Amino acid sequence: MNQGLYEELVTKLITNKLDDLGKDNFQIKKISIDKAEAAHLLSQHIGKTIKQAFNLIKGEDILEIQIEIANKIILFLKEELKKEEFEDDLIETEGKILKAVFSNVDAHFTDLDLHLKEITPYTRLIHSELFTGGNSGTTLESELRKEILSSDKIDLLVSFIKWKGIRILERELREFTERGGILRVITTTYIGATDAKAVEFLSSLKNTQVKVSYNTGNERLHAKAYLFQRNTGFHTGYIGSSNFSRSALTDGLEWNLKITTKEISHIIDKFKKTFEAYWQNPEFELYDGTIHSVKLVEALQQGKFSKEYNFTTSYFDIKPFHYQSEILEKLEVERSVHNRNRNLIVAATGTGKTVISAFDYKNFRNKNTSSKLLFVAHRKEILQQAMATFRGVLKENNFGDLWVDGIEPNSNEYLFVSVQTLNNRLKNLKLSPNYFDFIILDEAHHGAASSYRTFLNYFQPKVLLGLTATPERMDNENILEDFCNRIAAEIRLSEALNKKLLSPFQYFGITDSIDLTSVKWEKGKYVASELTNLYTKNEERIGEIIQALDKYTHDINDVRAIGFCVTIEHATFMAEKFNLAGLKAESLTSKNSSERDRIRELFRKKEFNYLFVVDIFNEGVDIPEIDTVLFLRPTESLTVFLQQLGRGLRLSEGKDCLTVLDFVGNSRPEYNFESKFRGLIGKTTTSVQKEIEDDFPHLPLGCSIVLEKKMKQTILENIKKATSLNVNQLINKIINFQHQTNLPLTLNNFMEFNHISIETIYKKDSWSRLCQKAGVIADFENTNEKQIYSAITNKWLSTNSTSYFNFILKIAKKGFNIRISDYDENQKTMLLMLHYDVWQNAGGFNSLEESIIQMGKNKTLVKEIIEVLEILIDKVDFKEVDIDLPYNQPLKVHARYTRDQILAAFRLSTFDRKSPSREGVAENVELNTELLFINLIKSEENFSPTTMYDDYAISETLFHWQSQNSARPDIGKGLSYIQHQETDKKILLFVREKAKDEKGNTMGYVFIGEGTFKENEGEKPMNIKWKLNEPMPNYLWKESAKMSVD
Repeated sequence: MNQGLYEELVTKLITNKLDDLGKDNFQIKKISIDKAEAAHLLSQHIGKTIKQAFNLIKGEDILEIQIEIANKIILFLKEELKKEEFEDDLIETEGKILKAVFSNVDAHFTDLDLHLKEITPYTRLIHSELFTGGNSGTTLESELRKEILSSDKIDLLVSFIKWKGIRILERELREFTERGGILRVITTTYIGATDAKAVEFLSSLKNTQVKVSYNTGNERLHAKAYLFQRNTGFHTGYIGSSNFSRSALTDGLEWNLKITTKEISHIIDKFKKTFEAYWQNPEFELYDGTIHSVKLVEALQQGKFSKEYNFTTSYFDIKPFHYQSEILEKLEVERSVHNRNRNLIVAATGTGKTVISAFDYKNFRNKNTSSKLLFVAHRKEILQQAMATFRGVLKENNFGDLWVDGIEPNSNEYLFVSVQTLNNRLKNLKLSPNYFDFIILDEAHHGAASSYRTFLNYFQPKVLLGLTATPERMDNENILEDFCNRIAAEIRLSEALNKKLLSPFQYFGITDSIDLTSVKWEKGKYVASELTNLYTKNEERIGEIIQALDKYTHDINDVRAIGFCVTIEHATFMAEKFNLAGLKAESLTSKNSSERDRIRELFRKKEFNYLFVVDIFNEGVDIPEIDTVLFLRPTESLTVFLQQLGRGLRLSEGKDCLTVLDFVGNSRPEYNFESKFRGLIGKTTTSVQKEIEDDFPHLPLGCSIVLEKKMKQTILENIKKATSLNVNQLINKIINFQHQTNLPLTLNNFMEFNHISIETIYKKDSWSRLCQKAGVIADFENTNEKQIYSAITNKWLSTNSTSYFNFILKIAKKGFNIRISDYDENQKTMLLMLHYDVWQNAGGFNSLEESIIQMGKNKTLVKEIIEVLEILIDKVDFKEVDIDLPYNQPLKVHARYTRDQILAAFRLSTFDRKSPSREGVAENVELNTELLFINLIKSEENFSPTTMYDDYAISETLFHWQSQNSARPDIGKGLSYIQHQETDKKILLFVREKAKDEKGNTMGYVFIGEGTFKENEGEKPMNIKWKLNEPMPNYLWKESAKMSVD
């Protein structure tokens, strides 16, 4: 057998060949067959075996014999095939797939599993796939990394190549060629789009040849194709619209088809032959940097005969985007469910905070008879833009009055006013404290400062809405105190990037030679003076930083870079050392803040290239043109990190993307890498650890993260330690809590103080038992302990329903001392759901009432249940919707429930009998209702083209569902779906992202409501489109809308 990657069913023949290799001489990797793909893989194998058998048949009546055998096989399958036929092709019963064979001799790696993670393509070796630049699957860029590392020979055919496209794959290309991989590239000087630096770099690689067409006037080559060849025969190719540029590989709506030898070998074969023909064509000249560099530069300059097409988009739409709708819903829930009417929205500058505030005000105005508005900001331009936005959203061209810079309002009813004007004239205003119903503070981080304090203390609106990019202040003032001590909603970075509201980033994690493990840690931070001493006494580090800039930027002398330092001394030191190195630099700190305007103007004009700062709230650094960010110190707070990053993410003409260089040394175990990378990646169904191990396949559109090898190891070790908190560590944290804070020891206070999730705590034990083991509460009886711990861990942490949680909380506060006759039908059903949550089996008691009363026998655990439910209710950030059905049931649309809760709610489980249903559908004939249980991701592999697009949202109100394999449109179950309206049958859809979340917890199903049959395609299985009565919930949109680019 050849060495390399495989995706082969392990047959008798394969086992014999592997045995012949000898386990001592080769590393061999097998994995279990994924149940979701078993049918496809096994039938594919049988098909190959049948084909081999048919080829053995000789004689004149070949066709007749083949048909006869085919029919026999079909009949045989019908009666369940058990007979052994082709001995060598029988699949071993252990059900394994061969993934790799590599020699142990001179291996350049020691951990086979880790090596395979780094080099195995996410979309696999045997499946074709279409990359469309949407939000499903994986990015072309992350896939190319793995294709490169697992290949033996690569052929690239592209119209043009950009340095920013090459640099994100630099490490992989270099590693590939240095270990003997052969790279051939064909490109052109068409419209001067290729970067000479990119061609120079490629031609400098070992085992690499680059051929260039200099025909700038009439270039014929517009092909974009890549071929990855492997000695194992598992070749893959990409054909589509992506040139080798950053935008084409990451965020453009480019279409690229991945093809594989195993599925369409004739296309791969044609690709190879065509590339070879081009390679031999004299129009493509072999590039030699020592001879052709001037020719290349001149041809590229000549090629720039036409200006680039500038694509501009309008970010303002009268209908909110999905992420904006999600924030509006969160604000509504804060007020209507949690009674919190002072709300703070956090978002980077330029991401549409004002638009959201206008929609929020519109919703308020529609529901309230009085809606007097006060919008407060610092600058006239902001007020003018805000008033224009409100007029557009409200569709009222005369809405509002400006009150700024001498402009006087005609009315006080809807005021857009500067803070200076308001403070100066507040005493003369004859307005009562509750005159304004809705007050909006733009840049609300000033709220804690005296400028906002006067009128904040005076006015008492129904709603106070704060907008800020910078909730954490350096002066230790807490702006959250004005906003119920919480951030109501955040525009996640990934959403703003996907909407192109911000500039994409390329983040390079660079190994820092400085070791921070012995630096003192106080109040959740490194001690700044100790960091300063380390950084300012290390000349070597300056050289390393400049070296990294030279490596990762297009031109070290043509950037606008902002460097974040730990103290004024550090910022001054950096500026001095950069100037000594011949790089123009300045520092801007509180010491020279009087020069802010001069420095800002010089920076904008590129009179100098590097600005070193400490105080990120210094508004002098709010410069959209910044194209490079240097993190020269560890940033402990995720919010501060995102604020600093946001300084460079502003859109600016001519800025293609933001380059981020983060220098990371060995860190203390307290330092939280996980939250930093979750902030960059956004919401995914995979863990941060897996994202890092797999080289970030799910980044926002247009973005890249490249971690140097040593840094990657450092970060993974840190995350593994942080996430593998053991019981003893947890108990020690409980013991130490009283020594670290004056807060009372409650579950909520403990979680917030230590930044530990409730799921992490309950992975170990119940909160009460952990506290008892820590000696902070007395020992208590274990009555019901196992069952209640299981209910919290396995049921309630998988549930998310305000109405259901509030119902349980109410009876928990009564000590579960109930009389069943006090409850109506729906409440009795919820009691049955609770019975199954705790006891998990039918019966066991004389009555349901007795079952519930038993739950209250352990007073310590009742107290814990109340604490847990209050935390879970407080976390709810979506609105439950009532559903109208011809019978009573307690579930609400958009809430999340476990399967057992759902089966009880729809009377499939009763007190005396628990439903055994574990299928994807469950029908209650008496209620004439069928429940569909849907996993959006079915395969245990994170990417499975055979099952990935079975079930997904086509739009907010149209859902594509694939039936069970036996369903046909002409009879039985399939026909009942088509005719369900005629028979008054109710079809109800329950959807979850996948069976288990990123931490391995079982996920509940989101009730997305009633579906009405729209159309069907195919049979066994049927592909049905259901029209939803209620739009998909905002929080589930991204995971369910796999084919959407929104």
